[in-house]
Amino acid sequence: MDRNYWEKIAVSYNEEIFDVLHNDSKKLILSAIKKYSSKKKTVLDAGCAVGKWLPALSPLFKKVYALDISAKNLEIAKKNHSLLPNIVYQRADMSGRKEGIPKCDVAICINAILTDSLKKRTIFFQSLMHCLKKKGNLILTVPSLESALLTKIINNQFRIDSSTAEKNITAKNALKKWKDLQQGNLDIDYVPTKHYLKEELSYLLNYNGFRITRFKKIEYSWTTEFISPPQWLKDPYPWDWMVVAQKN
Repeated sequence: MDRNYWEKIAVSYNEEIFDVLHNDSKKLILSAIKKYSSKKKTVLDAGCAVGKWLPALSPLFKKVYALDISAKNLEIAKKNHSLLPNIVYQRADMSGRKEGIPKCDVAICINAILTDSLKKRTIFFQSLMHCLKKKGNLILTVPSLESALLTKIINNQFRIDSSTAEKNITAKNALKKWKDLQQGNLDIDYVPTKHYLKEELSYLLNYNGFRITRFKKIEYSWTTEFISPPQWLKDPYPWDWMVVAQKN
């Protein structure tokens, strides 16, 4: 997932990209944001895309920095939220050079560290540390590898959605998928997408200078995974990981 990918998908973002804000039925992410919000604080939305979180952030903070790699995403965000007075839009690559990224009291990063490139992910986590002030708080969500594998196991066992099954896979593709899996990269709509283990995420944040204060599952309906899930398919539900951490 590079800049070109996000530029191409910007115009159809709402149809193509999973809406975490809408599907977080318990509002756990918003609750975490409110806990650390203040009209005296600044907040960075790292990987803001078309700005779905901006209406929630704007009334809670003094200033909101909406940062994204895609110029088209930012253009759409500006248009959609032109009445919000305290938003600063900035195009920047969190997995590239850090110059120009503002230091804020709080940062949110909602399913933005998705690249299958280990090098780019490493820089992204470093950038999150760099953009926070001392004792600043990070609210991060990422796709769960445990959840994705659970979905595959259930689908293989009960054959709930045959449309997701891969057919006639070549030896070359099988080898690539095996190598991807060892890095936590699974396809979403045929695009290799990073998924995270809970323990892996703990390691990454601790290694990059964060102290974790909260881990939580953001649970979703099974309709997010299957076209017609059976009525008996209930808990455990599919989930993303949400982690709240403080810069040491």
